[in-house]
Amino acid sequence: MKNTLKTRYEARAKIIKAMAHPSRLLIIEELNRKEHCVGELTEMIGADASTVSKHLSILKNAGLVNDDKRGNLIFYTLRVPCIMQFMSCVEDVISANARQQNAILKCCRG
Repeated sequence: MKNTLKTRYEARAKIIKAMAHPSRLLIIEELNRKEHCVGELTEMIGADASTVSKHLSILKNAGLVNDDKRGNLIFYTLRVPCIMQFMSCVEDVISANARQQNAILKCCRG
């Protein structure tokens, strides 16, 4: 594999790995709706603030979220809302898999 191609795939993998946690997926969806501070996200997720902060740090390091310090609070926003198109594609895969499983079940019950 050429170095430029390898670099591209490594960059993609870094982003996908950063998203690969249920709490981070929730954070991405919530930040797509509006900005939130750690406290708000902590309540939504039901985890402690240090855990949520770690999730946000991973998302920020991958370039998915921005932060804005205002006084004692840090507000987070989704840096690239187009990531929701990827989420939509993931939902399409889930639906396709469910249809396939239903077809198999119908066949077996037939």
